[in-house]
Amino acid sequence: MIPEERREFGAQIAGLRKQRGMTQEELAAAIGRTSSWLSQVERGVQPVNRLDVLRRLADGLGVSLQNLRPDVPSVASASESEADDEIANDLDQARLVISGHPAPDVLLSPPSSPQAINIDDLRAAVENVWDLTHASRYADLSTVIGPLVPRLERAARTAPESEQSDVWLLLSRTYQALSAAFVRQDEPDAAWLAADRAISSAERSGEALHVFASIFRLVQAFVRLKHLDQGEHAAATAVSALRQHISDATARPEALSILGSMHLALALVYARSGNRTGAREEIKKAGEVAARLGEDRNDFNLEFGPTNTQIQAVSIAVELGDAGEAIDIGQGITSDDLSVERRARLAMDLGRAYAQRRQSGEALAYLLDAESLAPELIHTHVEARNAIRELILIAGRSASPELRALAERADAQP
Repeated sequence: MIPEERREFGAQIAGLRKQRGMTQEELAAAIGRTSSWLSQVERGVQPVNRLDVLRRLADGLGVSLQNLRPDVPSVASASESEADDEIANDLDQARLVISGHPAPDVLLSPPSSPQAINIDDLRAAVENVWDLTHASRYADLSTVIGPLVPRLERAARTAPESEQSDVWLLLSRTYQALSAAFVRQDEPDAAWLAADRAISSAERSGEALHVFASIFRLVQAFVRLKHLDQGEHAAATAVSALRQHISDATARPEALSILGSMHLALALVYARSGNRTGAREEIKKAGEVAARLGEDRNDFNLEFGPTNTQIQAVSIAVELGDAGEAIDIGQGITSDDLSVERRARLAMDLGRAYAQRRQSGEALAYLLDAESLAPELIHTHVEARNAIRELILIAGRSASPELRALAERADAQP
């Protein structure tokens, strides 16, 4: 039995859509969903609980969020705990920050003399940005990014010449974090823009390796956009340049971290394109670089090393449909010293692997573990939500309350 409130909400959506003269296909395309999903919403079959999805619907229909759902409180009027629940996974503020020129006032009215800055304060703020990114606290990240990016952009253009290189580097690192967050929140168009700005800022800082770290973020955006040819080109040209730069006898650990990460990025590109041989070869090369590095490091916030290479091997095996191999590798990994995001990613991929093998109990346990570590990652990651839907379909009416609750939280009902 479909709840009456869902029927009424669906009828409201259908009515507003028809008033605008839109077909289901047109509205679905405008909000990044399928027409079958929208059809289920309009019939009351599919609930819509997540704030970001409600906002997309409202924007697509040309109405306010409160007009669509009067019971949804504004952030200003909600209690702190309610606001945290409502704005979770929301990077809207961060998207606004990268829209348009970041410091137009400086272009029109440049200061007559260099402006003093507190470089230590800026450096601490950027470290906080990466802490939030690694912890998958994207709503908090969006709030912090709002004032920080314009502040850094202005400082890069107005600081004393002796400090401009440092500020450009901090700006690049901030855009790198933002690109990583956008990728994980499945907003690859914004990730592309942030990565491109990271590349430009890194080059202006004079730190060449940070350019390559930014290219890594760009490749991740290309993969999410399914622009696999662009992803392959960006990663392969970077690997070629790094290979020429790195001596066989000696190499900076930071350069090895980037080289190994680029091989992992290429492995993902090849896995997504169905090139099993290429994917496995790149994982092998990444493993060789990790062995040469000899330890887990976090250069450029890439967390590259032997452990992360194994975690990526699990992910690649899942992408290739080799669930048994993914499980064998994953169960031998000790990831306690890595970030919350990396640990959550491993649990998520093991959940996906068990879902591929239709071992629902194990799949649910790992997905719940991942959710306990980084709820925003599980609630917004496309493949995680697909795995949850698959588990619901496998279980049918016998789906456990825990599974149904997880599907509800992730908006992942079939």
